[in-house]
Amino acid sequence: MKVGIAALVAGIIGGIGVLLFLIAFGTDYWLLATEDCKIPSPIENVTESEDQFLTFHHEGFFWRCWFYGHDFQETIWNFWFTSQAHPKHCIHGYLFPMPIAPGPVPHPSYDATAVYRGFWTAFIVLAVAASIVGGMLLVCAVPCGAARLYKVGGGFLLTAGGLLALLIVLFVLWKEFAADLQKYILLERSHKCLPDTHLYVYYGWSFMFAAAGTPLVLLSGLLFLCIGRSILLAEK
Repeated sequence: MKVGIAALVAGIIGGIGVLLFLIAFGTDYWLLATEDCKIPSPIENVTESEDQFLTFHHEGFFWRCWFYGHDFQETIWNFWFTSQAHPKHCIHGYLFPMPIAPGPVPHPSYDATAVYRGFWTAFIVLAVAASIVGGMLLVCAVPCGAARLYKVGGGFLLTAGGLLALLIVLFVLWKEFAADLQKYILLERSHKCLPDTHLYVYYGWSFMFAAAGTPLVLLSGLLFLCIGRSILLAEK
């Protein structure tokens, strides 16, 4: 009876954690950025911008998207689904979990952080696979009370949580220290934007879901390992 209750609690915790992780993986809001490109006036000797428009970027594993708007406030709520202006433009972004200007690949500006992008992609794919395999093993373990399945399934969840923690740390290091985001985002528009263009960068919804799901997945994996261990001890 105690094992069943513990398995139920661990399953609920793990299910919520894996769900949050899958939502983070499937949505393209790991990083948000806004830049206010100021276009020089065509009139000679005029330094003030005649027109100003705002470009909103959001990026994830699958897509890199951007759209345009006005009435900018420094808040992530500009990227909420009902607040996004249309049309919105998207390109594939599998290896680019950062707003990087489209252009020839490889580009010299990409080289400095290529290793970060590669590991980020590998960790998130492996974490998804480990969480799905672990969940399937535990679904099989609960009806029959198989101690080995509990332990193996818990191990997969711990692996998924560890990989998720690594990619979150890697993402933070990339955003805060490794990537010159202003250079990347404005690379393609530097020939037409004024030098005083500003860039505002935020962690997105997907990142927050992943950060919330990581401790839940780790806790669930640890609980299932303990359940498997207790069943083995009871059988001796």
